Amino acid sequence: EVQLQASGGGLVQPGGSLRLSCAASGFTFDGYAIGWLRQAPGKEQEGVSCISSSGGTIYYADSVKGRFTISRDNAKSTVYLQMNSLKPEDTAVYYCATGFCLGSTVIPGAADYWAQGTQVTVSS
Repeated sequence: EVQLQASGGGLVQPGGSLRLSCAASGFTFDGYAIGWLRQAPGKEQEGVSCISSSGGTIYYADSVKGRFTISRDNAKSTVYLQMNSLKPEDTAVYYCATGFCLGSTVIPGAADYWAQGTQVTVSS
């Protein structure tokens, strides 16, 4: 079964950290760029970070640069998003998807894959 699964969200206090995972199965993971997007209530979807298939090229949105780190382990078919110094404005549903990186935004095509979202809530 082809699947892309996001996990690791939760409730964290401002200044805290979370690590999101995007695990793939059923397709050749290392042939795809992977990106994380987020959507907060009432706001447009935002491309958070994108990493090339080899991991050699990485992009971040200005809003997360210096706080978030994207990485991938192709042997485990997983992409990670380490989120540090979290702020209330980082609260959103976070999604991962395959596609191509247009800066920090992943652009999935018709044959690409999406994961269900994982909720991140930053609140005291």
